[in-house]
Amino acid sequence: MIIQKFSVNNHPIQTLLSWVTSNEIAIPEIQRPFVWDASKVRDLIDSLYKGFPIGYIIAWQNPTVRLKDGSSSKGKKILIDGQQRITALMAALLGKEIIDKDYQRKRIVIAFNPDEMMFEVSNPAIQKDKRWIADISKIFAPEFKLLDKLKEYCTNNPEMNEEKILNAFDSLKSIINIPVGLIELSPELEISEITEIFIRINSSGVTLNQADFAMSKIAVDEKNGGNLLRKAIDYFCHLAVEPDFIKQLKENDKEFTSTDYFQKMSWLKDDRDDIYDPSYTDMLRVSFTSKFHRGQLQDLVALLSGRDFETRQYKEEIAEEAFNTLREGVLNFMNETHFKRFVMIIRSAGFIDSSMIRSQNALNFAYILYLTLRELNYNQAKIEQLVRKWFVLSVLTSRYSGSPESQFNIDIRRVYERPEEYINNVISAELSDTYWTIALPQSMDTSVASSPIFNVFLAAQVKMNDKGFLSKDITVKDLLELKGDIHHIYPKNYLKKQNYNRGMYNQIGNYVMAQSEINIAIGDKEPEKYFSELKKQCETQAAKYGAIIDIEQLKENLKDNCIPITLLYGTSVTYEDFLKERRFLMANKIRNYFELL
Repeated sequence: MIIQKFSVNNHPIQTLLSWVTSNEIAIPEIQRPFVWDASKVRDLIDSLYKGFPIGYIIAWQNPTVRLKDGSSSKGKKILIDGQQRITALMAALLGKEIIDKDYQRKRIVIAFNPDEMMFEVSNPAIQKDKRWIADISKIFAPEFKLLDKLKEYCTNNPEMNEEKILNAFDSLKSIINIPVGLIELSPELEISEITEIFIRINSSGVTLNQADFAMSKIAVDEKNGGNLLRKAIDYFCHLAVEPDFIKQLKENDKEFTSTDYFQKMSWLKDDRDDIYDPSYTDMLRVSFTSKFHRGQLQDLVALLSGRDFETRQYKEEIAEEAFNTLREGVLNFMNETHFKRFVMIIRSAGFIDSSMIRSQNALNFAYILYLTLRELNYNQAKIEQLVRKWFVLSVLTSRYSGSPESQFNIDIRRVYERPEEYINNVISAELSDTYWTIALPQSMDTSVASSPIFNVFLAAQVKMNDKGFLSKDITVKDLLELKGDIHHIYPKNYLKKQNYNRGMYNQIGNYVMAQSEINIAIGDKEPEKYFSELKKQCETQAAKYGAIIDIEQLKENLKDNCIPITLLYGTSVTYEDFLKERRFLMANKIRNYFELL
């Protein structure tokens, strides 16, 4: 027998909004930045007015939790799909304020022209135009009197057809009675089942974001201080990107600024480093995994709901403990000493610019590792070494690409059990001689400039204090910080004339960091010509490309940039052979760099 795990019922918009207002349905986004622009709110109201469907709303009732006295507590319904639509309706029809991207409260006001039966975002011109109802929320206010408004409008617009205007008002006011389908998911459903249901219902097939789900669960829990914790996560992430936001925060949320959370994150006001600007997903993942030693965020939702994984029952004390543990994780994450030392470790590995970091999850797990090793009382020097090596290994091998949660789950459990042994075993297995001599050079056969391997190569050059291509004094570090040029050793236009396609001339094996003036001076010259001129400039002491006029310095520069020295002596070599040799040299440099970490 098939057991139905959800119910579908139509409810008037008015009923849904009243449930949200009374907190029967929890919609945390009312207190979080609203991502729709005003024109999208206008279009939603217009669709309702024209009788167009606006899609289903999906809610999940929190599992029933057994309280300490033996009674049960029925959880609120969490809105997991339809949050933006409901927030838009509350803003437009009920006049509720939203929170903008700067965490400032503001109104989204929608205007209505009953003669032309059209909607627009209200503005000063519309507010002065008697043909417009400047704010439709007034029509839905309890004190609104239709006949009085009709009389006022027709007095101000005597040319209008009174019956037409009355019908337009009636149609607008009836929006509140339009039924919307509410899919209510059973409280007995597992988190994984909820995700699967969402995927199958949603026509676009977008996976339910477990972090969004977790944030919703946190925000609706008043008993354990969830809403305050949610704010702390949101505000930290916003401050990390915009330190000046602290001024608005102090002005707009004085209650929060009196909390311990605010004191713990206030250091961000002076922080301008963008190596690690976490999203709330990153922060949740790190805080959860480092404290619970689990890698799957659906487990966090279950624990915050009070799930006992052994008995499959829901208990209040589990939820309480989970919130307390997560709070500790969040505070650890935002701790100034922890955060700055971690960023320092990443920088000390040569990753000095945010553009070099393409795997946020590699960064996330590196921070998890840092916090875990601190918890296990490892000394700072050993922590730095292990975190550097693990981060670079993760980037080189794309360890956390795709779906990272399973790998997070495996790694955190084994790291926590035997940290150093596990890390060394993974390094030995993943970065064998075969990897360095065969697999790594082969993986450089790519034209993706943002390749993680090329970024590791640049990090190696930073770590080894290498000079930029043909630079006497300017380092690769300088060029990365000042946004220097990525130069084609075999010029792009030269290779085009040789009938090489884009995938070939943009090979990462053909890239070096160079000063703009050197790049311009070389132009489209064939390598044999400008390398011959480089040799000559050392003989004549007349610099043409860069400032190097000593042959030994030039050889050292080519070596640092992994460029075959044979090019300097006019040895005939095909472009393909050049790429093969340079990839091997680059791989060897990365290997030497890794051993130095």
